[in-house]
Amino acid sequence: MCAVKIVTDSTSDVPREVREKLGIEMVPLKVLFGDQSYLDAVTLEAGQFYDMLSASPVLPTTSQPSPVEFMEAFERILAEDPEAQIISFHLSSQFSGTYQSAVLGKSLLERDADITIIDTKSASSGFGVLVVRAAEMAREGRSKEEILAEVECIAATLELYFLVDTLEYLQRGGRIGRAAALFGSILNIKPILTIDEEGYVAPVDKVRGQKKAMLRIMELLERDFGAGSELNLVMAWTSDEAPAMEMLNLIKERFKVKEVNFTTIGAVIGTHVGPGTAAVFAYKV
Repeated sequence: MCAVKIVTDSTSDVPREVREKLGIEMVPLKVLFGDQSYLDAVTLEAGQFYDMLSASPVLPTTSQPSPVEFMEAFERILAEDPEAQIISFHLSSQFSGTYQSAVLGKSLLERDADITIIDTKSASSGFGVLVVRAAEMAREGRSKEEILAEVECIAATLELYFLVDTLEYLQRGGRIGRAAALFGSILNIKPILTIDEEGYVAPVDKVRGQKKAMLRIMELLERDFGAGSELNLVMAWTSDEAPAMEMLNLIKERFKVKEVNFTTIGAVIGTHVGPGTAAVFAYKV
């Protein structure tokens, strides 16, 4: 059986130590503050980024990796194991051209290779959990077909909700998607957002006050999974973990939490959602 190797981009927000442990190849997007360019999760870690963001008078911009960078990542894997099968998971094509760059990178290879490139139609741990599970299965020696079937099942049950302090960053970054109707809301209205099946940021509800918004997310999770269900979770945040921890405590009151992991939302996604964002990614055991 051929070995399966996993590739992703930096917007999956898989922590460095997890990538290193599981042998995940990561191709970084870029973050630009003026004329200075950084590699997401390589030369610019999340904590450093949010410090810079709070001090910067202008919003940073982001850019996708080039096709050549993906080609080189695939070549590194194939140089070690010419028979390797590769699964490459990427940020929603509605947010970025990263997926298209990966497809073009594959086409630049001067050899035949078994590479499956996936537009996850999600962001951050919305596909980071798929990357990690795929890498775990690959290390167990599971086949490519088994891995793809498993991650498809997880993706089908995964629900994500996030709260942002302001829609300004999504709007300025052009990633507001179908949440644009939330503009003009009255003071202290907290939008609850998700990423829909087509890979767009979409509004779910708007509630006055953060605590009420979190309680509304509990209702949504009960609708999605059933009260008392057993769930796996990833709790994520940008500049402050406290809202995510508060949300986790509420979830534990209503659900059986089998496994919970934590991550900081990285610089690229953070550029578009802004500081003060908290998110929950939940899926069935």
